[in-house]
Amino acid sequence: MPLLFLPPPGPLRSRDWAAAEQRLGTALPQDYKELVETYGGGVFDETIWLLDPACPDEDYNLLDQATERAEVLANLWETEAKPAQLLDSSQAQVLPWAYIEGSGAYLYWLRRPEQKPDEWEVMFNEGRGPEWEYHPHQCAPFLLSVLTGEADTVYFPDFPPPLSISSTPTTTSSKNPGPLPLSSSSKGCLLGSSSDVRLSASW
Repeated sequence: MPLLFLPPPGPLRSRDWAAAEQRLGTALPQDYKELVETYGGGVFDETIWLLDPACPDEDYNLLDQATERAEVLANLWETEAKPAQLLDSSQAQVLPWAYIEGSGAYLYWLRRPEQKPDEWEVMFNEGRGPEWEYHPHQCAPFLLSVLTGEADTVYFPDFPPPLSISSTPTTTSSKNPGPLPLSSSSKGCLLGSSSDVRLSASW
């Protein structure tokens, strides 16, 4: 599934994916790798931080957060019930891929043993509470749906931001409405940025 985000200027941001996957003990979804290589780790619309295995800040580093969240959740689940999706299989796990600014919430991959990484779906945890939300989508399409206000979720009521996502497509095709302007930030681990990053409304 090709990503249709129009990238900021500059070359792709290469990562040592083999080393990252060896440390995690699993391969990673291709759409996530393409997001990181296109944008680097960074924050979308000052809200959703994409974790990056090369980020020097451990708060936004995929590898550090994978370790930290595994410990946090293991302690949590000693006293609270796991989400239903993790009870379906004793080997199902979650792995974080994004952090929600200022909320303590995380976006996770739901890893089921029978699935390949490109089939992993999304779980949202509110962070400061016990609630989980399941989304039967891969991470990049889910991120796009949140930013365009199309996600079926109660946790992102302010999307799309009125000044960053245009409601007017740049083409007239109803099948492929073309790119929408998206505000992004160069804070954190984003290596190379643009004040007018664009993404496509279709996948």
